[in-house]
Parts: sequence; C-alpha cells; structure tokens
Amino acid sequence: VQLVESGGALVQPGGSLRLSCAASGFTFTTYNMSWYRQAPGKGRELVASITSNSGSTAYADSVKGRFAVSRDNVKNTVYLQMDSLKPEDTAVYYCKAVRAFRVYWGQGTQVTVSS
Repeated sequence: VQLVESGGALVQPGGSLRLSCAASGFTFTTYNMSWYRQAPGKGRELVASITSNSGSTAYADSVKGRFAVSRDNVKNTVYLQMDSLKPEDTAVYYCKAVRAFRVYWGQGTQVTVSS
C-alpha cells in the first residue's frame, strides 16, 4: 500500500498550489479520502475530505471557500486545490485513506506560505 503526496512548495501569500496524492496497493475507489495538515508545534488537523464516489465533500472552517478537494478514480489520485494561501496554511500536508477499520497515511508534502 502506498500513498504518495506531491505538489508542496514555497509560495507567496495569495498564491495557489495543487497537491496530489497517488494511491496504489488497495482498492482506491472504495475508500474515503482526506487531507490533513500539521504545522510546527501543533497537532494534525483535518483539512478536507471526500467520499469514495465523490458524492460528498467537507472542509475545515479555516479553508472553506479557498480549498477544494477532488478525486480521479481512474487515476487513483486525490487532489487538493489551494487558493488564496495564507501564512497560517504553512504545514506538512498528508493524505489519508479510510474504509471501515483500514487506515492508510502518506508521508506528507511541505507547503510553506511566505513572502
């Protein structure tokens, strides 16, 4: 099982990034997917989630209207489009796959928002 995040970078405030999480080794289409982030010295927090069939999405209040989660069940990939980035969005971003008692995590990708 692998979840491999990519797309993290250094970006200026107000900028945009798109994170990707490529999945392999499990039946991606049956798993709900989520993005979490962890800033230095803080706990891991849920950013966005999407159901297995893309029927439902949910967002943390802090990113509503700025971030959008989507998935491509042909490419076995989940995305996080991040717009209007703020310095407080700086964190390591992780993707997570969940189905019943099975939980898989990626290794994370660093997003730094700074001028």
